[in-house]
Amino acid sequence: MLRYLHADQLHNHPRLAGQMFRDRADQFRNRLGWEVQVDAAGEERDAYDAMNPLYVIWEQADGSHGGSMRFLPTSGPVMVNDHFAHLLSGPLRSPLIWECTRFCLARGAGAHVAAALMLGGGEIMRGFGIRHFVGVFDARMVRIYRMIGASPEVLGSAGQGRDRISVGLWDFSDAAQMQVARRAGISPEQSRFWFDQAFGSRMPAVLQQSA
Repeated sequence: MLRYLHADQLHNHPRLAGQMFRDRADQFRNRLGWEVQVDAAGEERDAYDAMNPLYVIWEQADGSHGGSMRFLPTSGPVMVNDHFAHLLSGPLRSPLIWECTRFCLARGAGAHVAAALMLGGGEIMRGFGIRHFVGVFDARMVRIYRMIGASPEVLGSAGQGRDRISVGLWDFSDAAQMQVARRAGISPEQSRFWFDQAFGSRMPAVLQQSA
């Protein structure tokens, strides 16, 4: 199932949260060789995890972490402006544009998990009144995005081949939702149920700020 948790809610799900941060260390440090900070518990965290981001987490049937993503509004500090501004013509700052980072898949996660996470991102976009997601991705993700039907508009790139890094901008049309939902094997109704279960009738903060 898809879970939507802010950082200040992770303590209610210690096993799931711990596995998420350990899987991030495994993916980004061990498999991809990124220079990331891993603590004594084997968990990868950075400064943006301390900003109370929203996480979308695919929880496996046994309660374990299958994959996750992290979201923050670009009206505050985000990686794309702080570390990848050279790939843009100017900073992106808007409560209607959120950054998606730390796209992580646990070892052995099924092909449906990536699509499920993108479907969850679409629910955030619709439910929070967000127009676009922005994110930095490497060359290996191009095939994954194309496979699940969620390819971004590329705003800027640097590097060649496997070392190519790009900034992408996503929207989420009805047609894209249906394609991603089919790939994930999740009905739009089920996806919406999980989102409503997390947020209920509470008005998301981005809508409160613009009201």
